[in-house]
Amino acid sequence: MIPKHKLFTLVLFALPLFSLSQENSPYSRYGIGNLVAPGNILNRGMGGISSGYADQTTINYINPASYGRLVYTTLDIAAQVDTRILRSTTPAGKLTTNNAAISYLQLGFPLLNGNKKAIQKNMALGVNLGLRPVSKIGYKIEKESRINNIDSVATLYEGSGGVNEVFAGTGLRIKKFSLGVNVGYLFGNKTYSTRLVFLNDSINYLKSNSSTKTSIGGLSLNGGLQYEIPLDSLNGVLRIGAYGSLQKKYGASQDILRETFSFNTVTGGTDHLDSVFEKNDQKGNIQLPATFGIGFIMEKGHWLYGIDFESSNWNNYSFFGQQDLVKSNWTVKAGFQYWPARNNSRKYSQFVKYRAGFFIGPDYIVADKKLPQVGVSIGAGLPLKLRQAFYETQKSVLNVAIEYGSRGNKDNNIRENIMHISVGFSLSDIWFRRYKYQ
Repeated sequence: MIPKHKLFTLVLFALPLFSLSQENSPYSRYGIGNLVAPGNILNRGMGGISSGYADQTTINYINPASYGRLVYTTLDIAAQVDTRILRSTTPAGKLTTNNAAISYLQLGFPLLNGNKKAIQKNMALGVNLGLRPVSKIGYKIEKESRINNIDSVATLYEGSGGVNEVFAGTGLRIKKFSLGVNVGYLFGNKTYSTRLVFLNDSINYLKSNSSTKTSIGGLSLNGGLQYEIPLDSLNGVLRIGAYGSLQKKYGASQDILRETFSFNTVTGGTDHLDSVFEKNDQKGNIQLPATFGIGFIMEKGHWLYGIDFESSNWNNYSFFGQQDLVKSNWTVKAGFQYWPARNNSRKYSQFVKYRAGFFIGPDYIVADKKLPQVGVSIGAGLPLKLRQAFYETQKSVLNVAIEYGSRGNKDNNIRENIMHISVGFSLSDIWFRRYKYQ
């Protein structure tokens, strides 16, 4: 069990790491940036299936109805390393970038005097507290051109930021039916700038910078349902799930700056010369779309299978009243898990849960025509201790997942290949117990 003061320190340490990672993707300029792959590491190892997934030690925040099946208090934290390869046709080029970041941090626990007894009485309640990134923005593009065939000019496009969410959720299970809700606070910023420098040896033109920083904040809400159907003839269970969030407007503010500047040869940065135009704290709204997902999980013996379908109505997205190069999209996810455990087995490999899956569907950004996306994933659940000894209630697992996907095809000028290597620690135990002495 992690002491409360250490858990609080862990949360404070994780907060800045959400903003340190860089995306290095030109497509992140549009919408709210590149969307972060949702779900925990366990689900992402199976292509991302989440609608119908629930068990006693896993926190599935995509569908909060799953919280009602929690039996153990579980601390779940994950990190990932991303490798992104960009290829362009005109001009021909290739760029490889790497970055690392915290994937999420969450703590789930049962109520009603412990869900193990409550589940036996056909009623259980669980709670989850968490922090996760929603999107990332990061790009830096330089272009050289000529104006009226007289002067050469270098233009630097640069952007950074992203959106995060801190949330609390609860899930209630009554017999075979579960429902749940997450209430959170969405926050973040989007900063982009365009710098213009004339490349002329005889005339000293002033260098210009046009930058806009937008900050967003507001309450978020999403919910989910699950229904479990016993398959007695197959000695298994079918769990159907659905989740979603409504379209919502978030309050935002902008700081707009148009200035001239000079390069500082000592610091390597820039020095402000003169403000041509400056306006701070300009109020507005950002409208994010409704999202809906549905799917199922079937568990039979040592096997688990699942399929999800998700759709988001990005056609209704607006940024300070303006449309963007985004479009409604959908994603199909499918995956499976195999657990070879046998009674009385002492081989470690028998207790590892092996996972695989895939996903397919268009990206919501259409800056360079449609951006088809397809990817595959493999993963594993590695128990950290087989013999519990004095810690018989601890069920700690190291979840790993490798995802490889492509974004765009030959019809797109810029194509991306992305690999995510993710590691998550799911540390489960029975907390808040009243000890008995004899």
